[in-house]
Amino acid sequence: MDVPFWVWALTVGLILAMLVFDLVGHVRTPHAPTLREAALWSAGYVGIAVVFGLLVLWFAGAEYGGEYFAGYVTEKSLSVDNLFVFVLIMSSFAVPRQLQQKVLLYGITFALVLRTVFIFVGAAAIEQFSWVFYLFGAFLVWTAIAQARGGHQGDEEFSENGILRLTRRFLPTTEEYHGDRLTTTIDGRRLITPLAIALVAIGSADILFAVDSIPAIFGLTQETFLVFAANAFSLLGLRQLYFLIDGLLDRLVYLHYGLAVILGFIGFKLLVHALHTNELPFVNGGEHVTLIPEIPTWLSLAVILVTLVVTTVASLLKNRSARSSRSAA
Repeated sequence: MDVPFWVWALTVGLILAMLVFDLVGHVRTPHAPTLREAALWSAGYVGIAVVFGLLVLWFAGAEYGGEYFAGYVTEKSLSVDNLFVFVLIMSSFAVPRQLQQKVLLYGITFALVLRTVFIFVGAAAIEQFSWVFYLFGAFLVWTAIAQARGGHQGDEEFSENGILRLTRRFLPTTEEYHGDRLTTTIDGRRLITPLAIALVAIGSADILFAVDSIPAIFGLTQETFLVFAANAFSLLGLRQLYFLIDGLLDRLVYLHYGLAVILGFIGFKLLVHALHTNELPFVNGGEHVTLIPEIPTWLSLAVILVTLVVTTVASLLKNRSARSSRSAA
């Protein structure tokens, strides 16, 4: 896929414009969004992502269009699982409702920048070393197994990662919030506020999420432009999605099984692709292994969509049955 520089510039410009609009139009004045506001804006961001995919479909063809949509849907579904951790972080740091938008937007922006770095590093590694597909595939299969075994538990407590502990250790922090300020001056000393710490927590957590999401999308497309766009558009709507489904997350009791299936499927797809591009001398003498046919994009998209629909419906039916049982009791 040959993407001209002006298309890259236009896409990056659109993403930056959306970030600036979010900052000026919604986050600059702290407020707790209503359900209607979150629903409208979430639909708007999904609509922009869909229109972008239709443009890819129109100008680049069905193959690349399918790869984009498969990548976007996968990243979006993985981001829903990330929201469980975001809820725990907001609760752990007692972030006021009206300030949560700012924490999410800044944290997501920070994560988007670092994810972009990961994407280009990953693309360069794939370009030079075809055996990277073996690593990505094996890691995703292992992640799928861990996801199926562990899953999400609503009463789980948030555990601070190394980045957050270092931040607390070297930067003096106030005990209380100071409006929507990230830093403040007390007795002539510049201190960061708990809001800044929560921001670091959100950003660093999303970096950890990228460890499985970046290999997953590379399993669906090796086009750097599509990987970047799918990641960016899935992250941009994450803030609105948080407020839209906050409170509904615990009802998605089977989501982790669905994600495990998706990650396992993509991991298997990557391993098959690795065999087709094999250059390792100790595997089939360095020759390609084509016994198992490569999985087409349309099948990948179908498996992802069907898995998400089945797990969502099963989760809703499970909750409905549980509510009926409680009512009967």
